Amino acid sequence: MSIQSEHEYEDLLGQWSDLESGLGVILSNSANAQEFVQRVMQYDRWMQGLMQQDPDVGLYLLFQLASNSPVGYSASHALVCATLCHLVAAELAIERKERDSLVRAALTMNIAMTTLQDALANQAEKPDAAQQIAIRTHAIKGGMMLTNLGVADDLWLEIVTSHHEDAVDKDDWRQVAPAARLARILKVVDRYAAMISPRLSRAGRSASESARSVMANASAESDEIGHAMVRVVGLCPPGTFVRLDNDDLAVVVRRSHAANQPFVVIVGRATGELLPAPRLHSTATSGPRIRTALAASTVRARLNHFHIMQLSTQASLQS
Repeated sequence: MSIQSEHEYEDLLGQWSDLESGLGVILSNSANAQEFVQRVMQYDRWMQGLMQQDPDVGLYLLFQLASNSPVGYSASHALVCATLCHLVAAELAIERKERDSLVRAALTMNIAMTTLQDALANQAEKPDAAQQIAIRTHAIKGGMMLTNLGVADDLWLEIVTSHHEDAVDKDDWRQVAPAARLARILKVVDRYAAMISPRLSRAGRSASESARSVMANASAESDEIGHAMVRVVGLCPPGTFVRLDNDDLAVVVRRSHAANQPFVVIVGRATGELLPAPRLHSTATSGPRIRTALAASTVRARLNHFHIMQLSTQASLQS
């Protein structure tokens, strides 16, 4: 996909923002949401359409939206998880029906604690006793709420109710029942997405640190899921910041054949000064290489994302 004008960029960013906002409305006010199930399916199709245009541009905008502010955390987190589940399902050759149930479960898994989740993102203190109870019971309550809202897909419901259970981590993940297999995928993706997102009580981790942490804590059977996720988004996904080995600051714009060697746009010097003309660089073909990924909260630079997306188009021609 080639973004030809700033208007096209703003339109695309607006679509992602509108998708996130619409999802937030039905999750936070589900009792009054008309045709809830159809709306969820519509948002799923909308997300697929945006990702189909250009997955790297989609990931760039999604990670920028998700990592820069804790406002509307629950909807943002749900959209990130659903998008990652969509990509991981394709990578693992999950059949279409199961993929649909997985992605829709990701969109709605925290419906029973949407308001609380938004509050916790802006809360410096640890959850109190009542909040801890709500956290522990949200999966079961979420399944009940979705049933009352008209969800008749048993697989969707089972994934939501079991996505925090330890039992889904047992046995060979390809041999277990579909609900356990898909819940395990969602569990891995959920943990990764939660780590990269900022809260008032802590900054988000870098994407690569989050990916390594997820895989380090995963069971042997879940390793395949974690590796599939890294294959499809990279250790440093589009939209995340990195420090190069010459200390320059860069933002990842497009994946390459190597998970840890993406195309980046160099935006700042080691001194902290922003470059007047950011430049595209392939870390897979020459130095400088990526030294470390950065949490978005550590980068205060105001970037011209439209210009960066134009450079990303050049990278698509080289990849």
